[in-house]
Amino acid sequence: MNESDMTDGTESDQPSDDETPTGDRPERSSDGHSKHSSDNRTERSTSDGSGDSSETATRVGVDVGGTFTDVALSVEDRLVTAKVPTTDDQSVGVLEGIEKACERAGIDPSEIDEFAHAMTVSVNALLERGGAKTALVTTEGFRDVLEIGRQDRPDLYDLEVEKPDPLVPRRRRYELTERTTPEGVERAVDPEAVRELAATLRERDVESVAICLLHAYADPENERIVADVLRDELEVPVSASHEVLAEFREFERTSTTAVDAYVRPAIDSYVGRLVDEAADAGIPAPRIMQANGGIADPETVRKQAVTTTLSGPAAGVVGAAATVDDDAVSGLVTFDMGGTSSDVSLVRDGEAERTTDSEIDGLPIRTPMVDVNTVGAGGGSIAWVDAGGALRVGPRSSGAQPGPVCYGRGGTEPTVTDANVVLGYIGPETALGGEFTLDVEAAHDALERLADEAGLESALEAARGVYRVANATMTRTIRSVTVERGHDPRSFALVAFGGAGPMHAAALAESLEVDRVVVPRPGGVLSAFGLLAADESYDAVRTVGVDLESADPSRLEDVYDGLVSEVLADASDPDAARIERTADCRYAGQSFELSVSVGQEFDPAAVAERFHESHEQAYGYAMDETVEVVNLRATATVDGPDPIVRHDGDGQARIGARDAHFPGHGTQETAVYERDRLEPGAPIEGPAVLEQAESTTVVPPAWSGEILEDGTLVMTRAESTTETARQ
Repeated sequence: MNESDMTDGTESDQPSDDETPTGDRPERSSDGHSKHSSDNRTERSTSDGSGDSSETATRVGVDVGGTFTDVALSVEDRLVTAKVPTTDDQSVGVLEGIEKACERAGIDPSEIDEFAHAMTVSVNALLERGGAKTALVTTEGFRDVLEIGRQDRPDLYDLEVEKPDPLVPRRRRYELTERTTPEGVERAVDPEAVRELAATLRERDVESVAICLLHAYADPENERIVADVLRDELEVPVSASHEVLAEFREFERTSTTAVDAYVRPAIDSYVGRLVDEAADAGIPAPRIMQANGGIADPETVRKQAVTTTLSGPAAGVVGAAATVDDDAVSGLVTFDMGGTSSDVSLVRDGEAERTTDSEIDGLPIRTPMVDVNTVGAGGGSIAWVDAGGALRVGPRSSGAQPGPVCYGRGGTEPTVTDANVVLGYIGPETALGGEFTLDVEAAHDALERLADEAGLESALEAARGVYRVANATMTRTIRSVTVERGHDPRSFALVAFGGAGPMHAAALAESLEVDRVVVPRPGGVLSAFGLLAADESYDAVRTVGVDLESADPSRLEDVYDGLVSEVLADASDPDAARIERTADCRYAGQSFELSVSVGQEFDPAAVAERFHESHEQAYGYAMDETVEVVNLRATATVDGPDPIVRHDGDGQARIGARDAHFPGHGTQETAVYERDRLEPGAPIEGPAVLEQAESTTVVPPAWSGEILEDGTLVMTRAESTTETARQ
């Protein structure tokens, strides 16, 4: 039997052969929103409440989405927002957005003290297969790990399903003669053979190199030699698995390292370019949002590019956690609906749920990240009719160019935004950034064509269908992170943001029997706002593979000391960093782990008890079995200031009324409000439409809302409308 970390294609609770540890060694905005500036008052506080220069610092957060680039600027006592179309070179749109926000705030960009940024460069490279020409260097006999993977099927019942192509084709995967076991190096690698390989890689013009040698997580000596030689010989980035993910499971470690190498040149080029362009404008270097929900300096992410996947969605979840503190519910379901997709996540005990078991386009990525589920249903998602005559929505999107038909910029295919126009949720008077207005007639024409194709009676009937199909898709995604994980969504509040999220939130809540919907004041740009609220965060992991009964706490403390030193080395202020120590545990024989807190001292009995409790909570039972500690983890967090939005409404909020259609309730005259002018405490009775900067909120019949002191809108159901919503 070879040592590769693979299965025979069946699901099993038994560990695999190659790297499974037991004991000291392994055995087996096309979102349809109004885009005007917001100018609400803010107050910033520091973590210790004492107040320092961060309270008066001018800070900007910029989030790049698939359709729009969002900006949140905190200056003096104001929060100023802006939204511009995303550009092909994302740095262009970023600087344009900052300039637009600064112009509205009446300041020069050079007055900005701090700059935080979330982008889609890495995830776009993965989804579009537009990354670097990457080579993989691995142990002799393990060239095909990426191709073989776990031998499972993406779709069990689809006989024609195909796995995504590996990021590194076989012709660029190279083997070296060496052998490392969990106990250490058995056969050293030959540096001269590595130099010969470097010459080959140079001849073949590779742009990046990933190195993943067998069991390098246990002893990285051979892999370190290979990395050092290749870095000396080549002028391309080199990603080594012991630096990217010092964790067992060969396929996932190889995949994560390959992803890092694949996106690293793009990240390095983009971040470097943005740093230079920001400097030319007198703006500080950007601190980059990582997928784990924390920000890091540019040099850190340029060396660890894989940490930037799902950067923007993570910022949105951080923003939701920072702006919503609701003791009346057991947690928050965050719902971010933008122009091209919708992202769903959970916040419990004020903290975003994190995971180390994620996939992007079928590619496993094991680095810690905010647990976000994404579905291709956004404001710009295109509605179409399939071969069976059924109405479908997404995953294709109109993007920023040409955008929805109603934008009048050349779009011809109907989108969710066009459906919202026909339903009356977005009015003909809505101005998009003050630059162009909606073409309502074009939206009706597009939905009329869709109705003809689907055999429906009218544009309104087609719009109803598009709205309900999109909502059904998003409801399934919310169920996947709640019901399917043992959580009752009825005990959570639904936090809606993004340009289109607040338009759909109440309808989703009805289908989930959720009685509380929260729309934060900066909801249209909450990911950008979340960047202002983000902490620094750095993670490190080591596989140890011991059972708790025989574990030597002093040995594990030595491992933790190394991990803590590693994460503190990246922190901007090590003295201010909080350290969290966790352990990935499992019952002997299981092939999955649960992470539990360790505390300041490693107490085997306490860790075992926490694991039993976590296992029972997650799976409904605990076992009288040996508990194994698989991985040790350390996280360093440096708290950032929390921007607190102040809201001042003058009460002159109602700006008119228009007819809007609500499934189950028909067409009704609907009050239209300018949300920024609603006073705190002001009640809103549905049906109503609240227009604000960067987004529009729909309050359906049988729902009511109230504006809180910070401008947050809390909507509640006046009565159970679940059955009505299904009609």
